[in-house]
Amino acid sequence: MQQNFKKENSDKNEYMTIRTFIERPLLSIVISVIIVSVGIISLLTLPIEKYPDIAPPTVNVWASYPGASADAVRKAVVAPLEEAINGVDNMTYMTSQASNGSASVTIYFKQGTNADMAAVNVQNRVSQATAQLPSEVVRTGVNTEKQQPGQLRTIGLVSEDGTFDEAFLSNYFYNNIRPAVLRIQGVGKVEVFGSQYALRIWLKPDVMAERGLVPSDITQVLEEQNLEASIGALGENSGNVYQYALRYTGRKRTVDEFENLVITSHANGGELRLKDVATVELGLADYNYSTHINGKSGVMGMISQTAGSNATKINLEIDKLLAEVQQKMPSGIRIVTFDNTNDFLFASIHEVVLTLVVAMLLVLVVVYFFLQDFRATLIPCIGIVVSLVGTFAFMQMAGFSVNLLTLFALVLVIGTVVDDSIVVVEAVKARFDSGYRNAHQAAIDAMGGLTSALFTTSLVFMAIFIPVSFMGGTTGVFYKQFGLTMAVAVGISFINAVSLSAALCALLLRPVGESTVSFSMRVKKAYDASFHALLDKYTRTVRMFIRRRWLVGTCIAVASLALVALMKVVPTGFVPDEDTGAINVDVTAPAGYTQQKTETVLKRISSQLKHVDGVQDVGSVVGFSFSGSGSNAGMCFVQLKPWNERKGRSADAVLEDINTILASEHEASVMAMTPGMIDGYGNGGGFEFSIKDENGTDINKFYKVSEDFIAQLNQRPEILQAYSGYDVNYPQYAVDVDASLCKKKDVSPASVLKELGAYMGSDYISNLNLYNKVYQVTMQLRPEDRRQMEQLNSIFVRSTTGQMMPVSQFITLRKEYRPQTVNAFKMQQSIGVMGMVADGYSSGDALRAIKEVAARHLPVGYSVEYSGISREEASTGSGVLIIFAISVFFVYLVMVALYESLFIPLAVILSVPFGLLGLFLFASICGVENNIYFQVGLIMLIGILCKTSILLTEYATQCREAGMSLKQAAFFSAKMRLRPILMTSLTMVFGMIPLMFATGVGANGSRTIGVGTVGGMLFGTLGLLFVTPTLFVVFQTLQERFKPIREFKPTTDPLILQEMEKIREYEKNKKS
Repeated sequence: MQQNFKKENSDKNEYMTIRTFIERPLLSIVISVIIVSVGIISLLTLPIEKYPDIAPPTVNVWASYPGASADAVRKAVVAPLEEAINGVDNMTYMTSQASNGSASVTIYFKQGTNADMAAVNVQNRVSQATAQLPSEVVRTGVNTEKQQPGQLRTIGLVSEDGTFDEAFLSNYFYNNIRPAVLRIQGVGKVEVFGSQYALRIWLKPDVMAERGLVPSDITQVLEEQNLEASIGALGENSGNVYQYALRYTGRKRTVDEFENLVITSHANGGELRLKDVATVELGLADYNYSTHINGKSGVMGMISQTAGSNATKINLEIDKLLAEVQQKMPSGIRIVTFDNTNDFLFASIHEVVLTLVVAMLLVLVVVYFFLQDFRATLIPCIGIVVSLVGTFAFMQMAGFSVNLLTLFALVLVIGTVVDDSIVVVEAVKARFDSGYRNAHQAAIDAMGGLTSALFTTSLVFMAIFIPVSFMGGTTGVFYKQFGLTMAVAVGISFINAVSLSAALCALLLRPVGESTVSFSMRVKKAYDASFHALLDKYTRTVRMFIRRRWLVGTCIAVASLALVALMKVVPTGFVPDEDTGAINVDVTAPAGYTQQKTETVLKRISSQLKHVDGVQDVGSVVGFSFSGSGSNAGMCFVQLKPWNERKGRSADAVLEDINTILASEHEASVMAMTPGMIDGYGNGGGFEFSIKDENGTDINKFYKVSEDFIAQLNQRPEILQAYSGYDVNYPQYAVDVDASLCKKKDVSPASVLKELGAYMGSDYISNLNLYNKVYQVTMQLRPEDRRQMEQLNSIFVRSTTGQMMPVSQFITLRKEYRPQTVNAFKMQQSIGVMGMVADGYSSGDALRAIKEVAARHLPVGYSVEYSGISREEASTGSGVLIIFAISVFFVYLVMVALYESLFIPLAVILSVPFGLLGLFLFASICGVENNIYFQVGLIMLIGILCKTSILLTEYATQCREAGMSLKQAAFFSAKMRLRPILMTSLTMVFGMIPLMFATGVGANGSRTIGVGTVGGMLFGTLGLLFVTPTLFVVFQTLQERFKPIREFKPTTDPLILQEMEKIREYEKNKKS
């Protein structure tokens, strides 16, 4: 009796906390209500976006050098900037592009670098180089800004009836839409493919020469007469009654006022005015772009967000603003939207939430089949809700957002968070089956034997994601948001299981017979018949494995070898491409094509694309493309119809039709691509890299090497198309100035170049105030006076003696072919290449093909550098294996600490290869690639399999400590844990089935996760059910050799006591 008292007292102290939750059900309910309430409040305030802020910070420096060639821009602007910027804090690499008249340097920083500080540091470096830059560049300004990686949408204005020209639409966009959009909190940049109004002074060379004038004279006239001045006040400090401020009328405001600027004035009253030597009109600051939407005049602008802002909220604000603007617009102008991220985001979230609901229903169906009790099924259902909703509170505290990663994590974790509640309910039901009639006592006794197992399994699952959360870079952001979201959900499910689920079991569950329902009884009969047959076969098989332990070693070896083989077969990638509802077409016309000729090509292509089934709008821009810029570059933005209006046609199907059309295009080089999934990582799907010339060889030789490399790459089956818009065959004239002749004629060589540049380029010389804004005043030769080389004879320069002489006598022109842009990667000459992966291959296959072709065909001194998403993918491979190894090792350490054994955890770990085998086998069969989603599923699978195996080994340990033999303990634990293991595994499998067969928006990511998880759970569950009992016998034997069991512990578990009684009776009968 004293022994029983001690045992009861010990049991009471050990489970006092759990007993409190059962005896005080309102306390348990309040805890869960608080968790759900905080979760709901957090959900209402969480930002919503497609992906978290994944892309590393980038800073862009750009400058304008009007009229300069690419070579001149490279030498005079880009080189000093690169030298000054190189080595700025936390910089990873730098790219630059020098094109005719403009320069751009982009600096990439390490993940986690403060973008604002990075911009400040770059600006400080740029200021050091300012003194080395040409005065024309300094006057227009060198701009430094954070690159905004998150593109929200592209919007356009189109004149449906042709009433308004492109100049009006462009200026209207700049004045009325761009400022209003920028005022929306979270909008970082609006890049307009167009230009603002400017006062254009078109010089007449013949009149200028006749009057003895040069462009610098016109510049001086504007400096003298078009200015704002402070001229004081009249009567100040004079003792007068009034004082009067003196106001100079300031800058000219109309074309007439500029036309009447006085150039010269003579004593006889004769005057020479600006209108006499030039045509003055209101035009555009530059004519670098030409835009059409659906074949009609238009203008387009790309809107991007700042880091950490709520993309969904910003897009909604933009929608509201555009609706207001549309009401105020002149009749005939329509707003068109391309690639609105909200469209894909909301459609994806809708699909994920629908999947979430379907998964929950399937899970509950499985639970009901095993428990045959609606009340018992309700308890895990409540556990799912508490765990998922409560996780939003953690996401708020951790600074996460509601995005595709965290939503997929919640879908994945459905089958896991229900496990703890299922195990609790199943344990209580097992007590009823053993003869308990009191639900309160059944719940207390069940939790007494389960609490440590639940704690162990939850801790192990959470522990597997701890090393992953410390992983750096872009992949670290993926793993952290995926993993920690799942880990916290499982932690909440443990709290809910030991509190609310236990309390509800005591309140709601009844022994069979007290409350019977006909339907439940029919389900019970079906379940009993099938389960008992399965249990009989299972126990016989387990007994065979325990007797023939060499079979287990053979199975593990075969599974491991097969796993290694499959890992090499399954294609790799970074993130799955999805149907975002948009397609981009990059167009490069032949080198030297004028903007008007390129515009003709784009109009023809756009017209064909507009008639493709599934296409809603087509916008085209001349002067901009992903592969470069210039008069021969172009881009088509293709907006597809909403998903529900496409009659099941995916973006891939539309892309295939577009490629068929583009195959007949022979005048220009074209490549169609879907937008990249992660903003800030390149311009589209597929791959991106640069070929680097490390020796600084001649550009023509470098171009030949790159073309040969691309040709070899296009022969690989993994590559659908590799493409570069780079060309060195742009027709140019090299200008040499005869300095000797200049000196003889009293003409400065610098003045020859200056005046020639003012005539032939576009010189920004003053400002104009109009519509409460400041516009540029630019000066240039009339277009008709600069068409042919012979027209240089009509351009004159002035000597120091005042004599006018044709500029053609001082210069020599040599026709040559040079590149229109000069690119650099890490300050070395480079050529960019983009491409698409062939059907049936992954981006990882394409990267391997690029590496192999580079090793075979690139000469010494040339190399390949990846950029965009390809760079991240290429640098991820080796680190993933290390992370997985660390995760498994971490789980092993946790189990060693919990079990106080170095051997028992191995019985759990060695069941993992079977799950991984199923994971890769299903991926191979279903054509799924090994990407970030797949790898997160893999890590989660390791945690789930370890968690499930612990249920078996934990119970086997209790049986062994109670006095059973090793084989008896392993056999009985396998028999008793079959039902909860099947329940937890099947709930996970059924919860993933909606993902496995997902269609529509976001289907690729869903299938990637679903296929791998279902395959891994099926094979892993089969493996651990048959292998783990035998491994327990093996490793427990080793454990007892080093640490023998000196005294068996008495148990209160009625199931163990009943089994031990049966064993004693069997042994007694056997002896007799």
